Amino acid sequence: MDTTYKIIALTIYFGAMLAIGLFAFRRTNDGDDYMLGGRRLGPFTAAMSAGASDMSGWLLMGLPGALYMSGLVESWIAIGLLIGAAVNWLFIAPRLREYTALAKNSITIPSFFENRVDDRSRALRVAAGLVTLVFFTFYVASGMVAGGTYFESTFGGNYMLGMFLVAGVTLAYTLFGGFLGATYTDMVQGLIMLASLILVPLIAMFAVGGPGEMFDTVSQIKPEFTSLTASATFIGVVSSLAWGLGYFGQPHIIVRFMALRSSKDAKVGTVIGIGWMLLCVLGAIFTALAGLAYFQKHKDAHLTDTKKGETVFLDLAQQVFHPAVAGFLLAAVLAAIMSTISSQLVVTSSALVEDLAGIRQSRPMTANQQLWAGRAGVGIVAVVAMLLAMQRNDSILELVAFAWAGFGSAFGPLVLLSLFWRRLNRQGALAGLVTGAVVSFVWGKFELDTKWGLFGDQHLYEMVPGFLLGLLAAIVVSLVTPAPSKEVTDTYDEMLRLHRSPRTDEELAAKA
Repeated sequence: MDTTYKIIALTIYFGAMLAIGLFAFRRTNDGDDYMLGGRRLGPFTAAMSAGASDMSGWLLMGLPGALYMSGLVESWIAIGLLIGAAVNWLFIAPRLREYTALAKNSITIPSFFENRVDDRSRALRVAAGLVTLVFFTFYVASGMVAGGTYFESTFGGNYMLGMFLVAGVTLAYTLFGGFLGATYTDMVQGLIMLASLILVPLIAMFAVGGPGEMFDTVSQIKPEFTSLTASATFIGVVSSLAWGLGYFGQPHIIVRFMALRSSKDAKVGTVIGIGWMLLCVLGAIFTALAGLAYFQKHKDAHLTDTKKGETVFLDLAQQVFHPAVAGFLLAAVLAAIMSTISSQLVVTSSALVEDLAGIRQSRPMTANQQLWAGRAGVGIVAVVAMLLAMQRNDSILELVAFAWAGFGSAFGPLVLLSLFWRRLNRQGALAGLVTGAVVSFVWGKFELDTKWGLFGDQHLYEMVPGFLLGLLAAIVVSLVTPAPSKEVTDTYDEMLRLHRSPRTDEELAAKA
């Protein structure tokens, strides 16, 4: 009977996502709509979709599980992410929205880099497009693997069936709805995630006797839970906080800034986005607290994943709610997985069509050709990702953390310098991108610091050296090579002027 309720809830959820995709399909008329939504996102939609596409299953499974096993010492990553997301919204979002529109209406991050420094060799755009294509294809595959694994563990079903079901539904609404399809579904999925992270720990907390009883029980069985320093090391804390640096270079997140109606919307988006993220992180913390108390008091209830604790949210939901309600709450995990897959599919398709295949065209594609080329790109990337996911290779899952560092190290310094340093030129941008990507890859793959004994037996997250050396390379090479052209610096100055005095809605409408 429980499985029947879960299947009914899942069917309703899938149907709702497809309906939203159909709605977005009807509002998608050309390539600009398909890849960037025509730059007409409101702050609520942008903030919710950015959060949902960012957090994935880590927020509902990884973070509560780590907290359940080790306590608040595991929250340093969440703290780093909160700080990084806040800085991203406050300082990156408004400038990026203005600059991408000024820089020849750039609709992808690689095209923005090229137009920002006037790189007529196209080397920078191709390099950035390749980084996006390679990393995100594997990133999408890892999400499909997670979807198949979720289906297998929650329903006791076949991994391949679950993987193809999750991939198929996500592909359907992304293929036809494009950026708007991914964004609208992300918004709904973000609301589902938030509601679930409030309801599950709240009901579980009262199931153990209320807040006081919950904290008393946790203090008895895990007295070090509330300590931020228990078993922590300096290198470990720095590595965890460094995750926040990755936000500046994540294409599937910052593309939402580019799609805002106006740079003025970034202020409202900051409040909504950071508010959502803070509530979700607190929900994850209380999920761990309630889980510890609940499974201590209910000896007949068992945690499925006793090694990592990553099923604490799923197990609690099934323990304290009726199966019909639990089915919808369990869909929150699937929502987190699918929201990330859909966003990454659109960005990867944009890199394939706009930044790699598109630059070889002898003449620009028409609006309709761009639209269908984007859909073809989504289909191609999804098929390759599904083929990779069929192997269920653990290395694909491990690439998720590695890809975050790779994008953060390769793109993060360039985004910051593009928006805040007038002197950046094409040689410096290319040097920074390549240096960040290579250092992050080599440092993460071979763990040179542990081999050389730089920090004893501790490994420093590759984001730190990758980001810092990429930033340094871009600055040094820009300074020792010719200054950018007057056209480039004039556009930068215009961005600053617009940033200080944002355009009114009437001016934006007139420009459109």
